[in-house]
Amino acid sequence: MQETWRWFGPDDTVTLEQIREAGATGIVTALDHVPTGETWPATDIEERKRVIEEAGLAWSVVESVPLHNDIKTRSGEYRRYIANYQESIRNLGAAGIHRVCYNFMPVVDWTRTNLTYELPNKAQALRFEMTDFAAYDLFVLERAGARDSYSDAVIARATERFKAMSPKAREALEKNIIAGLPGGEGSYDHDGIRAAIEQFSTLGNDRYRENLVAFLKEVIPVAEEAGVVMAIHPDDPPFSLFGLPRVVSTADDARALLSAVPSPANGLTMCAGSYGARGDNDLVAMIREFHDRIYFVHLRNIKREEDGSFFESDHLDGDNDIVGIVNALLDEEQQRHGLPPGRCTIPMRPDHGHTLGEEKSDERVRPGYSFAGRMKGLAELRGVIHALEAIRR
Repeated sequence: MQETWRWFGPDDTVTLEQIREAGATGIVTALDHVPTGETWPATDIEERKRVIEEAGLAWSVVESVPLHNDIKTRSGEYRRYIANYQESIRNLGAAGIHRVCYNFMPVVDWTRTNLTYELPNKAQALRFEMTDFAAYDLFVLERAGARDSYSDAVIARATERFKAMSPKAREALEKNIIAGLPGGEGSYDHDGIRAAIEQFSTLGNDRYRENLVAFLKEVIPVAEEAGVVMAIHPDDPPFSLFGLPRVVSTADDARALLSAVPSPANGLTMCAGSYGARGDNDLVAMIREFHDRIYFVHLRNIKREEDGSFFESDHLDGDNDIVGIVNALLDEEQQRHGLPPGRCTIPMRPDHGHTLGEEKSDERVRPGYSFAGRMKGLAELRGVIHALEAIRR
């Protein structure tokens, strides 16, 4: 698998030089300066590609071309935004960029309640804590109908947790949940997230899935012509937040999506951390089943708790069978010789990473996207890949 690295552009605290020193050869990036819903200009795409290639690297994956909320709800100006999305795909294909990772999560992108969760070794990890999330939903946001989303036990714990929170702690919790995380697609303030939730509140899972399929039926033919594959990222976490629909959380969800739009250009991002946050997802079995439609991989590990909480553990120490996952992916990659660009390899990136050492005190470092933590993860994953490849020889 090609080793890639998420890069947030020229303002990233991690430079392309550092990424090359870490041993990655591919870059995963996006044009974050382009407003969501607007077309990615061909000139901007070419300029980003030039910068990457002059550093001795390749732009391997776009992560991501974000979808405007109007597309997700099929309301407002969704027709214009879909036309813009189609043109962005054409421009990417013309520039020789063949993989696009995207997601269809409503309102909030990947969500955590604690961005500096301290591990026993003093490293900092990302954590989703159900009690804290419920406390925010119930008592800070005060969402109508929120009590229907939680068990009595969770509500009781959330009530006590909220009472013990200082105003500063409540403010920090809201910021973690709604202010936008690295690689996310926008942020909200208190009133803004209320309005966004209301916009999506009438959509159930079935209708929301229909909206996703309708989008793909309009975009996938364009992707086919442009030589681009679309790889949808699963919901993170893979269960409902704020009572909103989730349609890319399970093997059944992936199965329904791939069968609804059976084009080879319609594929998956296998994010081990996202799918793995559910104990009923067998990731190795999913890779074996969806093998030929997996176009991009996020490798990370998590430790799950009974109530849905989890934290991001070391890459090789968690509830996900990383060795089995990598082995299944290598089996698939061996079968891909001769396929078109975008489908012939499976790029992977070390997803997230603990914040270590001096980076813990550097406010510029994006949570989950430290240099040292991801380099550590990449080295561990590289060892697994090399060992498995040696066995094959």
